[in-house]
Amino acid sequence: MAGVRRTRNWILAIATVGVLGGAGLVGAGMMRDSGGGGVPLAGTFSGTGARAAPGPSAPAPPPPATTAAPTPTGPSAPEIRAARVKALDAALKKYAASAPEFSVAVLDRRTGQRYSFRGAAAYETASVVKVQVLACLLLKAQDSRRDLTATELALAKRMIRLSDNDATTSLFSRLGRASGVGACNKRLGLTATRVNSAWGLTRTTVNDQVKLLSELVDTSGPLDAGSRKLAYTLMSTVDGSQDWGVPAVARGGEKFTVKNGWLSRSTENYRWIINSVGRVTGPGTDVSIAVLSHDNAGMSGGIAMVQKVAKLTRQHLKY
Repeated sequence: MAGVRRTRNWILAIATVGVLGGAGLVGAGMMRDSGGGGVPLAGTFSGTGARAAPGPSAPAPPPPATTAAPTPTGPSAPEIRAARVKALDAALKKYAASAPEFSVAVLDRRTGQRYSFRGAAAYETASVVKVQVLACLLLKAQDSRRDLTATELALAKRMIRLSDNDATTSLFSRLGRASGVGACNKRLGLTATRVNSAWGLTRTTVNDQVKLLSELVDTSGPLDAGSRKLAYTLMSTVDGSQDWGVPAVARGGEKFTVKNGWLSRSTENYRWIINSVGRVTGPGTDVSIAVLSHDNAGMSGGIAMVQKVAKLTRQHLKY
C-alpha cells in the first residue's frame, strides 16, 4: 500500500507541475503578445497545455518612394516658328548681298501667320497691278448687282491670261483711272499702294500684295462667291509662257494661281522690274506669296532670282 501511495503521489506531483507549467506558458504568452494598448490576448487550453491565439498581422511596409522621370518636352510652336523665321531672315540677307533689290511676303491662310522681308518697301508694280484692276472691276459689277458684261469679261481674260496691256488700259479707264482704282483700294485694304495714271508705274508693297491675294479668296471679304470664282479661274489659267515665279514653289499635286509683271525701265538704264504674285494650295498648304524686285540686268536673270527667293521661303518656313 505504501508503494501505491508513493505512485499516486508521484502522479499528482507530475500533474501539478504540468498545470503550473501551462499557467506559466500562458502568462508568458500574454506578456509577449500584448499590444501597444496593453490588451492581453485570450489563450486556449488543450489538455494540460495552453497556446496564445495569433495576433493581427503587422501592416505591410509602404513601397519605397520613387521619383517619376521628367517627361521630355520639345520646343513650343512659337519657338519653332521663331527659329524658322530667323533662319529665313539669315538666308535672304545673305542672298540679298549679291542680288538685285527684292522684297518678299508670305501669308499662310491656314495659320494666319505672315512673313515679310522688306515688307514695307515700295516697288513699281508693272503688270501685277492687273490683279488689282480685276478686283476693282468685279467690285464695280457687284455694286450694280450684275455680272461682267461680255466685253468686260473678254477684256479681263486678255488682261490676266495674256497680260494684254491694251485690255488693261481699257478697263483702267472704265474704272475711273487712278482716282477710281485708288478709291477701290480702300475697300480692298491696300493702305500702302499708290496708283499712277500710267498704271504700270503704280507703287506697292509685298505686304499689300498678299493682302490683295487674300481678299480674292476671303469668304467674309468684299468679293462675293461669283467674283472669287472668276478671279481664281483666270489666275489659274494664265498662258503657259507666263507661269513662272510663284508656280516654281508648287509641288506635285498642288495648284497655283499667278500674275507676273516685267518691265524694262528706260529711266534705270533699261534694267528690269520682275514681279510675281500668286497662291499655292494643296493638302495642308494654302499660302499667298508676293515677290517684287527691280534693277535686274535681264528678264531671265530676274525670273531666276524671284523663283529662288520664293523657294527659300518654302524651304525655311516649311509650309
